[in-house]
Amino acid sequence: MQKRQLTHFGMAVKKRLVDLGMTQVQLAEMVGTSKNYLNLIMYGERSGKKYIRSIVKMLKLDPKEIKEIA
Repeated sequence: MQKRQLTHFGMAVKKRLVDLGMTQVQLAEMVGTSKNYLNLIMYGERSGKKYIRSIVKMLKLDPKEIKEIA
């Protein structure tokens, strides 16, 4: 069985959450989704198109950098 791996976007989100001292639960509540769905986005199992822009904005990620890795 293959182990799940974070996407590049997922790694950027996780790193930023650590930097900000935030949890995935807090981020999920802020963007209006569940922790489970956020997790699926971070692992590339759902596109999360509806939430990507909000996630980038909430975490103050560089949109250009995200575009390059997404």
